[in-house]
Amino acid sequence: MATIILAVSRTTCPVYLFLFLMVVVLLPSPSLSADSDPLQDFCVADLNGKPSLNGFPCKPASEVSSDDFFFSGFTQEGDTNNRFGVNVTGGNVLAFPALNTLGLSMNRVDFAPGGINPPHSHPRATEAGVVIKGKLLVGFVTTANVFYSKVLTEGEMFVIPRGLMHFQINVGDGKALAFTTFNSQLPGAVIFSSTLFATRPTIPNQVLTKAFQVDDDIINTLKSKLS
Repeated sequence: MATIILAVSRTTCPVYLFLFLMVVVLLPSPSLSADSDPLQDFCVADLNGKPSLNGFPCKPASEVSSDDFFFSGFTQEGDTNNRFGVNVTGGNVLAFPALNTLGLSMNRVDFAPGGINPPHSHPRATEAGVVIKGKLLVGFVTTANVFYSKVLTEGEMFVIPRGLMHFQINVGDGKALAFTTFNSQLPGAVIFSSTLFATRPTIPNQVLTKAFQVDDDIINTLKSKLS
């Protein structure tokens, strides 16, 4: 750490000295920061309580059992019979309360042939995933509008930086399966097609036609398909 020695004469103005010291204090300096260490072994969520800044209130320890720390939600294949041909089974704090305050969660993502996990983002987490079965094209777009993508097969891993728009699409001949993990107990998901065209109340056509440079008919068609 640098030590700053000030030689101040008897005639130095105290106001200038004060301002100089304030500038030194406010200058950026190298530092290390991290999440606070937990103050308890666990905090199984009481989902009946209202979430606070760092999660849900804790279930009383006297009511916690071994079953609270195990989750079987990923054992069954998800139903992909929908418009996108995908099913996301969430393993976040809402489904697995033992994740409360731990800063992590997972998803199981099942794909029908040709199925797509449509362009979306996670505002509260970075995502990492591994392909378990099949062949997926995974891509994301940076804030500079640079597109990165690659076709992945079984055992290959990908990472999506926090908040960036991304997708996965099944480009293989059969079904596909991936598991994804997040550094948040509740990462959130913004699905762009639904966010733009299936809100309640709806975004005015005037905004969407101007943004996409298309006619009302196209916007109305998209709204009717995605509502």
